[in-house]
Amino acid sequence: MTTTATTPRERMLLAKDAAHSIGLLGDAQKRDALLAIADALEVAAPEVVAANADDLARGAATGLSASLQDRLRLDGPRVAALAAAVREIAALPDPVGRVLDERTLPNGVSLTKVAVPFGVVGSIYEARPNVTVDIAALALRSGNAVVLRGGSAAEHTNAALVRAMRGALADRGVDPEAIQTVDDFGRDGARALMQARGIVDVLVPRGSAQLIETVVTESSVPVIETGAGVVHIVLDASAPLEWARDIVVNAKVQRPSVCNSVETVLVHREAADRLVAPVVAALQERGVTVHGDTAVAGLADGIVAATDEDWAIEHLSLDLSMRVVDDLDDALAHIRRYSTHHTESIITEDDANAERFLAEVDSAVVMVNTSTRFTDGGEFGFGAEVGISTQKLHARGPMGLSELTSTKWLARGSGQVRG
Repeated sequence: MTTTATTPRERMLLAKDAAHSIGLLGDAQKRDALLAIADALEVAAPEVVAANADDLARGAATGLSASLQDRLRLDGPRVAALAAAVREIAALPDPVGRVLDERTLPNGVSLTKVAVPFGVVGSIYEARPNVTVDIAALALRSGNAVVLRGGSAAEHTNAALVRAMRGALADRGVDPEAIQTVDDFGRDGARALMQARGIVDVLVPRGSAQLIETVVTESSVPVIETGAGVVHIVLDASAPLEWARDIVVNAKVQRPSVCNSVETVLVHREAADRLVAPVVAALQERGVTVHGDTAVAGLADGIVAATDEDWAIEHLSLDLSMRVVDDLDDALAHIRRYSTHHTESIITEDDANAERFLAEVDSAVVMVNTSTRFTDGGEFGFGAEVGISTQKLHARGPMGLSELTSTKWLARGSGQVRG
């Protein structure tokens, strides 16, 4: 399907019109539409992978960073995983119409608070074609239309994905204008999306700290802020070596280019002699460069001297910052200073320290004895995620279907008037 609108505003108005019919679709209709999208993605996989190869070649030629190239890459298995995620979203309960509160006033008027779609959800992101599918599927399942700006790095890939999804909707008799992209308008499309107050109901940016800051400061549309991940793991005095080593390595190496990978490890001084050297060695065996303070450098070989800037860096690469802290108080103070309030984890067998960590750390997700890589909508059972919100409004942490709904009150009376 090809959108005939010639300006970003016209496309967004088409999405707004489509949002009305999408919001009225029943559970079975939305599920059927998503299953059709999943099938269409699998059929279109060769076209998507070919388009992605073009984007990757262009990215390599223009100096796109290794971490962004990893996020950009779509091969056959990754396309299959996208289709599987869409099917998982289709299987989730319909979030629309959920009763959130109900009461009867003294005068007999009954009130019911229910979940309703936002209407039009916009997203600005970069080099993440999986987001194109994830957000479109989550938006449709929650009764919303969507407007996407996926950036020039993934332009061909995103176009192929959008074609497949719009075609699937049309085949099922669902308005394909519910999925719009403004990629072909470049930066003008992004600016129009940020200024579409009254057309777009909410905007979710995903990407670098610079991109998110730009959207937050320049948008007139309400923004749900997703944040960078300066993610910490604390190795407490009682941390078992096996847990410490395996969790830190997994959190750094399993996929270093994503926002829930660990960037800083803080080691309790009482455990430093037994933990630093083996944890560093395990990281180095997997190609990780450890940027450490003087205490870490005195306990392990091959350490790059950490600078003050290292504690605030989201490396998104096989680099990790490590510091020895005096105690849990020192670790908590470090996290308060440098955290982006995304995800933090503590490795400990001390229940009191675990509960204190859970209570005092002010991040969207706080963990005990597990890898930070679990901060993910798919892992949390959401099928996929719109993003990981680090703000403190209605959505915080991995955002799934319920975070793409608003509310309204339904009042039912029998002739009452206010005196």
